[in-house]
Amino acid sequence: MAGVSARIDVTTDEIGPVLRRLVDAGEDLTPAMDQIGGAMVSSTMDRFEREEGPDGRPWEKSARALADGGRTLTDRGNLVGFLTHRVLGDAVEWGSNLVYAAIHQLGGTIRAKAAKALAFRIGDAFVYVQSVTLPARPYLGLDGDDEAEILEILADHFAGAAPAPGGGGPR
Repeated sequence: MAGVSARIDVTTDEIGPVLRRLVDAGEDLTPAMDQIGGAMVSSTMDRFEREEGPDGRPWEKSARALADGGRTLTDRGNLVGFLTHRVLGDAVEWGSNLVYAAIHQLGGTIRAKAAKALAFRIGDAFVYVQSVTLPARPYLGLDGDDEAEILEILADHFAGAAPAPGGGGPR
């Protein structure tokens, strides 16, 4: 038989409880996921301030923002104001449940269905069109800083279950 194998049985009074705490910490990631969700909502809010996607590229200016001198995706502040997160056991979701949130993230075409035309205001004038195509302006996603923060939150979660180097109790 080629190779090497080893088996370690841990039965000491010091290591056994630490391993149990680490296993328990891994079985209940809810506190870490909640913290990650809050951090990702905060990061997404920062993107609205910078008007850029997770990749760092600026959003294409909207016609309304150009006409009014305002900010893209921030006319009334509802999209950013309704950002939230939800913990799903060992996972977390964040985003918005507003009906128009997806079209801004993914882009697409909106067509008049029930009315003869879509109506909206740009500057001081109302505009009537059959359809409008919105470019994707991604606001949800992860950048390198987000990934580092997630790893730090997870490291802190597990570090709380392990003893500090050199003995002592959990960190």
